[in-house]
Amino acid sequence: MSDTLRDQLLGLGFKPAPKPERKNDGPRRDGRPQGKGGNGNGKPQGAGKGEHAPGERRGPGGAPGKPGQHRGQGPRRPRSAEEMDLAKAYAIRAQKEKEERIEAERLKQEEARQRREAKAKLEELLKDKGLNDEAADIARHFPYGGKIKRIYVTAAQLTALNAGELGVVQLNGRYLLVTAEVLNQAEAVFAASVALKVDPDAPAEDDPYADPQYQVPDDLVW
Repeated sequence: MSDTLRDQLLGLGFKPAPKPERKNDGPRRDGRPQGKGGNGNGKPQGAGKGEHAPGERRGPGGAPGKPGQHRGQGPRRPRSAEEMDLAKAYAIRAQKEKEERIEAERLKQEEARQRREAKAKLEELLKDKGLNDEAADIARHFPYGGKIKRIYVTAAQLTALNAGELGVVQLNGRYLLVTAEVLNQAEAVFAASVALKVDPDAPAEDDPYADPQYQVPDDLVW
């Protein structure tokens, strides 16, 4: 409407039409009333089902939980007396096995030390006591260390050896022919070194290799 027509109507007594009032609490386009808080359901934000205040811990079923309690974990079940006794028995057994291993290792080292000392004394005892003859051509066989060993002797030495007047001692892989007296001294120092000791009172069949008929030819390979 132009200003001239509006002025003419006002001059004739017409009043201008009132402007409609705007309401803030009117219905929304989706038909739900407009509430406070801006979520459209009349409830404050963050107060819906399943929601809780920031920092609040919830236990099973949504109930507030204790601080430090993890969700889905209950209190640890205390161990029974039977479980405690079993754990104690295992600990005692493990400690005992450890002590046994330590003791076994100690004994092993002690035995090795004694063996080294005995061999050193034996070596000192047998210095210049060997009666081996380079011209000996008779092989005298004897068992030692689970195997058959041999030493070359003369005819006279063979007779003395079979009579127990001589003996054989092993030292550093060599077999030394020694007197019976030296043999007894060597046995007292390190018994494992005695390779051949003949008892003159023993029956001859106890030592089948004493008879010269068992002499093995030099060209025979064992």
